[in-house]
Amino acid sequence: MRFASLGSGSKGNATLIQAGDTCLLLDCGFSLKELEARMARLDLHPDHLHAVLVTHEHGDHIKGVGPLARKYGTPVWMTHGTWRNAPCGDIPELRLFGSHTPAFQIEDVEVRPFAVPHDAREPTQFTFRHDGLTLGILTDTGSFTPHMLEAVENVDSLLLECNHDTRMLRDGPYPPRLQARVGGDYGHLSNDQAAALLSHIQHQRLQHLVIGHLSEQNNCPKLARRAMSAVSKDLEARISVLEQSGGSDWFELVSGG
Repeated sequence: MRFASLGSGSKGNATLIQAGDTCLLLDCGFSLKELEARMARLDLHPDHLHAVLVTHEHGDHIKGVGPLARKYGTPVWMTHGTWRNAPCGDIPELRLFGSHTPAFQIEDVEVRPFAVPHDAREPTQFTFRHDGLTLGILTDTGSFTPHMLEAVENVDSLLLECNHDTRMLRDGPYPPRLQARVGGDYGHLSNDQAAALLSHIQHQRLQHLVIGHLSEQNNCPKLARRAMSAVSKDLEARISVLEQSGGSDWFELVSGG
């Protein structure tokens, strides 16, 4: 099992998950042309995708979903609430679920959605399980709940939002209303909030801690890394920080790792 980011941040988000013979795409916040180029960097093509899952209807997560589904016939999975607000046009093969739906299977991968507090209609994040290994992805949430902690408690790797540094957000260029939205309970996780979440789960077992959705105006990789490392010095060698522009290489999950 492995995963790779095609880009992470307010200008576009997409994550690939491969397990067995299955290839999934989580979100598509890029144009179709850009998605094709970013997948090609990893020697993949949209024809390889078995499904795209959508976390919520904001443009940096859903921009390319409609064009992808119509050109390549890719099945799309999203919540009922996301679909009612999704600006993506006709979806030829649409699969709807609820934010508290039990885990479901897409080919070789067990997918578990879980609800998160974000300023969207019915936002979800996910865990992906294959052959005894579990990947958790958790971004776009303004706070964390016991339900969320339970969902990512025993993951083997975690892609976790560190959107902003509280001081940088306060002193930065955003107007007060946008600061309140980003830093509120239905906005995005700060470095300190992400560290607090991490301290509540079994972080010792993480093979990879991948930090994502960093604000280009209100955060920097050094501050995000420092916050995560403060939870445990043992984490330092397992931390990676995603970029908006270039995407990442593959992160491999290994049994017994």
